[in-house]
Amino acid sequence: MNDSSSVRRIVHIDMDAFYASVEQRDRPELRGRPVAVGGDPDTRGVVAAASYEARAFGVRSAISMAKAVRLCPSLVIVHPDFGKYRAVSQQVLEILRRVTPLVEPLSLDEAYLDVTENAWGERLGTTVARRLKDEIRAATSLTASAGVAPNKFLAKIASGWQKPDGLTVIPPERVEAFLQGLPVDALWGVGPVTARKLRARGIDKLVDVRTADPGQLRDTVGSMADWLRQLARGEDDRPVVSEHEPKSSGSESTFARDLTDLDEIRREVAAMACDAAAWLVRRELYARTVTIKVRYHDFTTITRSHTEAPTREEDAIVGRALALLEKTEAGRRPIRLLGVSVHNLCTDPIASGDVEARLPFDR
Repeated sequence: MNDSSSVRRIVHIDMDAFYASVEQRDRPELRGRPVAVGGDPDTRGVVAAASYEARAFGVRSAISMAKAVRLCPSLVIVHPDFGKYRAVSQQVLEILRRVTPLVEPLSLDEAYLDVTENAWGERLGTTVARRLKDEIRAATSLTASAGVAPNKFLAKIASGWQKPDGLTVIPPERVEAFLQGLPVDALWGVGPVTARKLRARGIDKLVDVRTADPGQLRDTVGSMADWLRQLARGEDDRPVVSEHEPKSSGSESTFARDLTDLDEIRREVAAMACDAAAWLVRRELYARTVTIKVRYHDFTTITRSHTEAPTREEDAIVGRALALLEKTEAGRRPIRLLGVSVHNLCTDPIASGDVEARLPFDR
């Protein structure tokens, strides 16, 4: 990274409180108020996104809506409209792709860009990021935060540094100083549980990973040890990948009340299987494997899968999903969650050849 001409310029764009911000934009009465997008508090709903006014009360995504309401009694709950969020996300992606073809979306609200070469001819990643933020605001009336760095790991950390509407730049000469101030849980893959284990071994800061005993580190984080040590040195050579081939697709639902009626359970599974088949048709893909997921009332979770010749026919996928359901205790044990997904995708069902059918199995 000493030769400035060889340094990559990676930008991570992260929309600020995306779902909640879209709702506040479209509904003026919500502006300035604590808003949570998600399910109802009395039906096991969870928070999908929280406005910054709600975050001030400790409301965060992924917590239960019941807890969110306890933290913030004045919370305004909005049911999600993912069709609307996808449309706004597409607007943002179109802006990003006008600057470089090297855009890697991570979700509806964030993406990486490699702007080392860009349509604007800008030499500084900082300038590109600032212009992108301005264009996103002009087109959508929403703010985005941006991180600029020599690699993806650092750019993602940087984008969260000054939210909302932030811009943080980590040039090569400041990478080491930046790393010195980070806690160990800034590393990818280190969640709260792993962070506690590392701190119990005296590994408090990100840079402590560099000097940690290799055996202790491997005992704590397993096969991630080498990867975390690399990140702790600020090294990440993963490219920005503009297109990811989908490996699977599916949906799942957690129910407000446990399902016990077998006919109702079958209807839910069939509807999800229909959605999966429709997705295959839209993507012009075929699936060899159909998988169902069942979570019983006591949180015991199982999956059943079946693989045979590729198909995207709705009747075939529904039939296979319902056949898998017969291999569970549906109708005999209350069910909290159901899911259906398709895997082992291909574009040509003939060229891929027939696949020997396998019996359903636990995973």
